[in-house]
Amino acid sequence: MALSRPVGKVSANRRTHSRIRDIVCAMTTEIDSFPSAALRGVWGAEGRDRIHLADDPGYDAARLSWSLAVDQRPMAVAEPRTVDEISSLVRAAVLSGLRIAPQTTGHQAAPLASRGLEDVVLLRTGGLDRVSVDAERGVVRVEGGAVWAPVVDAVAAHGRAVLHGSSPDVGVAGYTLGGGIGWYARKHGMAANSLVAAEVVIGDGTLVRADAETNASLFWALRGGGGSFGVVTALEFATFDIPTAYAGMMLWDLADIEPVLREWAAWAPTAPDAVTTSFRALQLPPIPEMPDFLRGRRLAAIDGAILGTDEEANELLAGLRALRPEVDTFDRMPSAALVRLHMDPEGPTPGVSRSSMLATLPDAGVDAFLAAAGPDADSTLLASELRQLGGALGRPAEGAGALSHLEAEFILFGVGVAATPEMATRAGADAAALVASCSDVAAQRPYLNFCDEPVETRTAYGEERWQQLKGIRSAVDPFGVFAACHPVPRLWEGGAPTA
Repeated sequence: MALSRPVGKVSANRRTHSRIRDIVCAMTTEIDSFPSAALRGVWGAEGRDRIHLADDPGYDAARLSWSLAVDQRPMAVAEPRTVDEISSLVRAAVLSGLRIAPQTTGHQAAPLASRGLEDVVLLRTGGLDRVSVDAERGVVRVEGGAVWAPVVDAVAAHGRAVLHGSSPDVGVAGYTLGGGIGWYARKHGMAANSLVAAEVVIGDGTLVRADAETNASLFWALRGGGGSFGVVTALEFATFDIPTAYAGMMLWDLADIEPVLREWAAWAPTAPDAVTTSFRALQLPPIPEMPDFLRGRRLAAIDGAILGTDEEANELLAGLRALRPEVDTFDRMPSAALVRLHMDPEGPTPGVSRSSMLATLPDAGVDAFLAAAGPDADSTLLASELRQLGGALGRPAEGAGALSHLEAEFILFGVGVAATPEMATRAGADAAALVASCSDVAAQRPYLNFCDEPVETRTAYGEERWQQLKGIRSAVDPFGVFAACHPVPRLWEGGAPTA
């Protein structure tokens, strides 16, 4: 059971750190040597085969991330089965001078790997994946290693929905810690702000509970501040009364993209909050797994969901339907079906992506997107995407965490296949060119969940929130044991202020 011990205030002085280290030592069994013996022995003989060092037979399989284009080579990989095992590993890491990087799937492995993993134990959390629904409270409890598909199915059995993303196999924890936007986002905001409690192993190996009343500062940081504050072992989310939605996809040949994009780009910013959609230029591979009508095709696609009556939805979609889509699947469907609506690939995939937030998308921005991703573009990208923001995403949420809203109208995202180093280089260049094409309308702050490359984490936050995040990191992780994709440093680790 999670403890409710308050985290306490920040103190950066050396004496306080020495006292904390003494406490950690007192809570930890004797460690033989640095660092391999410490790791091999930390879970005893029973757990020895779940800690993989670089020369172990299971190391290469254990270190693989969902993003197969990333070659992450940590000092070791650990696969815990219990919260106690996580706690003991964190304590051992502190004493051994190692760092811990929690990872469920590794969808965003590239920025983590780029920062260096030589002293990092990659903590694969997939062994903690249980999901339970409290129908009376309208809350779902999700362990820290779960992915979205089983969570969506569990709440759907009660006629409810959660604010999941567009992929069924993205880790719930990483998605939520960075904000989390899905098909209900313009109506209900980010997933992070539907979080009602979290259980986290912090930097001294202690398990603490964080909610609006207990460890409230940590709870604030976890909702959009990223993965620098500990190992999340459980999350509790509010669920929503959404048994069905009017949702689906429209497809046109890519040759017809221009009028479709202009219609959607004009409609999306002023659409009611009940509407959340995306627009994509697709170049689908000629692989047997694809249906005949999609295999090898170049298409323009609009997909998404509308939370309203069928009549309201049909009225809202009338302008797009007037452009005569080749395929139109929009209809009433169970909410559980939406987790696969976007057709995101499931299972490990080699890909390279880049993204940008767009403050607006005027005619000149549409022209730029068409030049980079339209039928005449020399691009290898699998998908060039615009996601509709605004609505509840554009307003500070009541009682929100570190990321209360997104100051942009669209997210621009380009992704390409990186099956070989040459393909990765080309896809990276094409994705960067797509982002650069719309730089004139780029918003000030990035959305870190879509940043698949190292960025200055502080640019996603205002200066006041950034200093708060640094202070909370300093309190819960004074020795800097946790490594994250987009790290928040401790107070004494410097950096120039931002606007």
